[in-house]
Amino acid sequence: MRSTLGWLSVVLGASSVAAQAQPGGGGGGGGLGPILIVGIVIAVLIGLVVLFVLGQFATLYIQALTSSAKVSIIDLIGMRLRKVDPRTIVLSRIRAVKAAVPISTAQLEEHYLAGGRVPNVVSSLIAAKKARIDLDYDTACSIDLAGRDIFDAVNTSVNPKVIDCPNPSLGRGTIDAVSKDGIQLKARARVTVRTNLQRLVGGATEETIVARVGEGIVSSIGSAETHKEVLENPDRISKAVMSRGLDAGTAFEILSIDIADVDVGENIGAKLQADQAEADKRRFQAEAEQRRAMAVAQEQEFKSEEQKNRALVVLAEAEVPKAMAEAFRQGNLGIMDYQRLRNIEADTRMRDSIGGPEGDTTAS
Repeated sequence: MRSTLGWLSVVLGASSVAAQAQPGGGGGGGGLGPILIVGIVIAVLIGLVVLFVLGQFATLYIQALTSSAKVSIIDLIGMRLRKVDPRTIVLSRIRAVKAAVPISTAQLEEHYLAGGRVPNVVSSLIAAKKARIDLDYDTACSIDLAGRDIFDAVNTSVNPKVIDCPNPSLGRGTIDAVSKDGIQLKARARVTVRTNLQRLVGGATEETIVARVGEGIVSSIGSAETHKEVLENPDRISKAVMSRGLDAGTAFEILSIDIADVDVGENIGAKLQADQAEADKRRFQAEAEQRRAMAVAQEQEFKSEEQKNRALVVLAEAEVPKAMAEAFRQGNLGIMDYQRLRNIEADTRMRDSIGGPEGDTTAS
C-alpha cells in the first residue's frame, strides 16, 4: 500500500509539473491540466489493479506453462470468481499431464464444484495407470462422490487386503459351529480380498464379506459327520466356502479363504441330551404326581361311599325292632318265635367268637 501511494504521489507531481510547463497558460490551455491529471491517475490505478490481479496468478500460470499444462489467465480469474481453488486445480492438472493422464481443466473444476476430492481422484488415476488397471475418469469421480476412498480402493486392487473373520473389534473372537456328532468347534479365518473397481459403487462392504464367510464356515462345519473330519482337513472348509461365490454383489473379489485356527469347544450334543433327559424326568414326575393325586381323591371318594353305605345299614337295622313290634301287634310273631330268634342270635355270636381271630370281642 505504501509503494502504491508513493507511485501515486510521483505520478501526481509529474502531472502538475507537466501542466505548469504547457505554453500559453491562459484561457483554454489552463482547462486541460486537471483533466489530464485525472486521466493519468485513473490509468495508473487501473494499471495497479491489473498488476495486482495478475500477480496473484503469475506463479500458477508460469508453473502450468513450463509444465506443458497451460492454463490461461482468464481461466484462473474465472476459477477465483467461481470460488474454486486455482492452486488445487493447476497442481492437479500438472500431475495429470506429467503422468500422461488426459484430464482437462474443465473436468477438474467440475468435479471440484461437485464436492469431490480432486487431488485424491488424480492420484488414484495415476496409480491405476501405473498398475495397468482399467479405471476411467468418470468412474473415479463417481466413486469419490459416493464417499468411498478411491485412492485406497486402487491400492487395495494392487495390494490385496486381509480381513479377519470374525472381526475382533466387534467383540467376537471365533466363529462357533456344531458338527453332526454334537461337538462344538471354534474357527478363525482370514479372507484375502481385492477391490473390484467396477462394483465399488453400490457394492456391499467388508461387513457383508465377513458375514457371508461366517455363514459358510458354520454351514460347512455343521454338514461334517464328526468334528474329527474338520480337524483332520481344515481346508475342506475353505474349499466349501470358496465354491459358494460369496463375493457376488460386493465391492471385492475374494482371492483366498484361509482357516487360521480351529479349537474344540463343548460337547453340545451331550449337554442337550442331558437337558432333555432332565426335562423328561420332571415331566414324568409331574405325571406321576398327578396320578397319585387322582388315586388319593378316588380313595377318599370310596371312603365316603363306604360311610354312606354304613349309614344306610344302620338305618335299615333301626327298622328291624319297629318291624318286630308291628309283627307282635298284628299277631304274626309269637313269644316263642322271638325266643328262638334270640337263641339263634346267641348261637351265632358264640360260633363267631369261636371261629374268629383270637381276642375278638365283637359285641352284638
